[in-house]
Amino acid sequence: MALPDVPQPVSSPRFKSVDVLRGFDMFWIIGGAGIARALGKMDQNVVTGFITQQLTHKDWEGLHFYDVIYPLFLFLVGFSIVFSIDKHRGEQSRAVTVRRILRRGLMLFLFGFVYHGGLAAKWPDVRLSGVLQMIAACYVIAAIMYLYIGANWRRIAGMGAGLLLAYWALLTFAPFPDVVLDRANVERLATQAGSRDPAAILALVPERQTGVYDAGYNFSNFVDFRYLPGKKVNVYYESQGVLSPLGATVICLAGILAALWLRREDILPKRKAAWLAVAGVVAIALGLLWSLQFPVVKKLWTSSFCLVTSGISALMLAGFYLVVDVWRIDQWCAPFLWLGTNSITIYLGYELIRFERISERLIGADIRAYLDTHFARGAGALLQALVGLALALALVRFLYNRRIFLRV
Repeated sequence: MALPDVPQPVSSPRFKSVDVLRGFDMFWIIGGAGIARALGKMDQNVVTGFITQQLTHKDWEGLHFYDVIYPLFLFLVGFSIVFSIDKHRGEQSRAVTVRRILRRGLMLFLFGFVYHGGLAAKWPDVRLSGVLQMIAACYVIAAIMYLYIGANWRRIAGMGAGLLLAYWALLTFAPFPDVVLDRANVERLATQAGSRDPAAILALVPERQTGVYDAGYNFSNFVDFRYLPGKKVNVYYESQGVLSPLGATVICLAGILAALWLRREDILPKRKAAWLAVAGVVAIALGLLWSLQFPVVKKLWTSSFCLVTSGISALMLAGFYLVVDVWRIDQWCAPFLWLGTNSITIYLGYELIRFERISERLIGADIRAYLDTHFARGAGALLQALVGLALALALVRFLYNRRIFLRV
């Protein structure tokens, strides 16, 4: 899954909805998905089956709800960039601001490196790429763009369109060795080459292919296999590879456009929410149309995937903005607000503190077995997921009440 924002929290009370939406996003990462899956095991029917399916990632082409979690974070990163940059615009030179952006990007990259194991393993079993690393890359690119372009929405939209087209052109027209990067093929070629070096392996494949977007058989995966060192989540390529920020940065730029729109003072709030929703629908429609040629694939961050998820993110923000900031219906928001204002803390804590592991030790195997036997299959897993979520919420509530926010 998915990720922290830069910086946190959004200070303007007009956009409490942004923190709440970020917290809603984090909720599914730290326990919400586990609770839903446990409920699905307890009562398997059409509804719970659909929910359980939506809380898993698509293997390759297509889109489930869980595939939107990560892009939504990128969208909210972009939203926060506007306030982060404009806060210091005119007070600091561009050089100082660029250094600050690069420092934050480096910190996120290092957090991601530690999150995925750091130097615990020996080289080459050290993973350099990951969720936080790509957020760092997208943040740096989008923030520097906004720093130099400013609040000119036409130029920002133009840059986004250019990135999407450039990424599409690379994956469609750039040639790559005509070999599927799966274990059987790579091992066979490695044996023939007498080496596991990617360059030596690919040298045995003179044929070239273009315009293919299958798993392990596309230009992006080839670039990862050939040039990305270290351990890869898919053995030979990454789910957020070397080229992925070309598409994913556009989701950050969409968040920037949303922030520029919502902060306008000359438009009624309800009208702003409505037009943001319209923009979301248009983006989804364009992405689905593009997907007829360039499929929606999260693990490639295809241009169609980035458009569709940007549109969904805009729709979600429009809804949260309308309910929380316009209608002021926010009595239900507290847990999401705790999570949203300390998302980087809870994301790292999810891996380092291991709330589920603590919950497992607190409940014990006997209690889980008893619940599964006397109540329903999956009841023990449900209790464990609920306790793990409660521990995470207790931590962020403690931090929120004491105004402690981990910032990058």
